[in-house]
Amino acid sequence: MLRFMPVGDSMTIGSAGEHTWRYRLWRHLCDTHNGPLTFVGPREELYDKAADAPTSHAYAEPGFPRRHLAGWGEGWLHMAPLIGDAVRKHRADVLLVSLGLIDLGFYTNAEQTAQNVRAFVAGAREARPRIRMVLLPVIPNIRAEADPCFAEEVDRFNVLLAKAVADLDEPRSPILLASPPQSYDIHADTYDGTHPNARGEHRIAGAFAGAMWEAWGVGQVYAAGTG
Repeated sequence: MLRFMPVGDSMTIGSAGEHTWRYRLWRHLCDTHNGPLTFVGPREELYDKAADAPTSHAYAEPGFPRRHLAGWGEGWLHMAPLIGDAVRKHRADVLLVSLGLIDLGFYTNAEQTAQNVRAFVAGAREARPRIRMVLLPVIPNIRAEADPCFAEEVDRFNVLLAKAVADLDEPRSPILLASPPQSYDIHADTYDGTHPNARGEHRIAGAFAGAMWEAWGVGQVYAAGTG
């Protein structure tokens, strides 16, 4: 049984009524991976915007393993202290990580965020020395479009993230840097300039799927979807 743990912020937890990219990737892997798999993690809720809390179970399609480690407003800063315990308890084999935008927007600069990436990797490996990881670069959002300084910070972090992956990758615990989602357009692939709509969910799922297929032979190339 291959055990994936999605780790992320609001783009990963999703909100009430959504499918989430987690569901899109799950469906893809069920169709293409030759072997049993599941998603694991200490949480399963969606974010409820009305309650301003992660209390919803109203997935558009609830029939999939909904477990994850994701939170609205959480970043590398928040997940680094949690990842070791989560990996240990849920015996994750592969971490699928989409973090950083919230860090850069509210908590830490690019260099500090990159240090938290390294702490996250160390914590995951201490708990499970052979764990594999796929890290997604930060996708610039509508703030980056309007704020050149923030856009530069995102770009600088993505460079530092690539360096961290190159430095920390090792045969027994490989780390992949996924390519940014192909042809991602914040005006067409999000509903508010940040959070993915159905089309965006497919593109993010495709970025993770493509990295795992190319490097590890897990699944296949992701079939593009729009709904």
